[in-house]
Amino acid sequence: MPSPKRSANIKRKTKETDITVQLNINGSGKISIQTPIGFFNHLLESFARHGFFDLVVKAKGDIEVDEHHTIEDIGLVLGEAFSQALKNKKGINRFGWALIPMDEARAKVCVDISSRPFLVYKVSIPKQRQWEFNVNLVEDFFRAFCTEAGLCLHIELEAGKDYHHSLEAIFKAFGRALAEAVRLNPRIKGVPSTKGKL
Repeated sequence: MPSPKRSANIKRKTKETDITVQLNINGSGKISIQTPIGFFNHLLESFARHGFFDLVVKAKGDIEVDEHHTIEDIGLVLGEAFSQALKNKKGINRFGWALIPMDEARAKVCVDISSRPFLVYKVSIPKQRQWEFNVNLVEDFFRAFCTEAGLCLHIELEAGKDYHHSLEAIFKAFGRALAEAVRLNPRIKGVPSTKGKL
């Protein structure tokens, strides 16, 4: 029996950003990420590739002011896309976790698709040299994603000195943890909650 279609196409335009996201949860990791922030493109590619999500992101933003608006709004739109694609959440595992190393870095991510947004973000990256990317904006991305997708999300950087390795490990772990949480489980009948609703 073929898997049900789980996809979404979301567009959000404000005075600060113009963002389109196309998502297929039942994908194979086909990606096209086009934002004005090169390293963030790389992080989103890592997330989608290791989560096996087909993902298209097109974003423009007022980065001459700050990268914050663009990164946070991408989180909002991507979270909304996951929420729409999951629909009633019947048959999903609901929970997922991953522990991912990358050189000296090691990231642990736990996910509960609970419809109760909550973020625990325990990430500290030593500033041994000047960052080319504002690592502080990553927490804003995840908080926005949680809000729109209805995730309880715990992220912990257990080890890491290089910001590139640390953040890439986090996004890979997020992709794997979310892939496990959204996976359809034939043993689960209906919604995986004692309340009967998520």
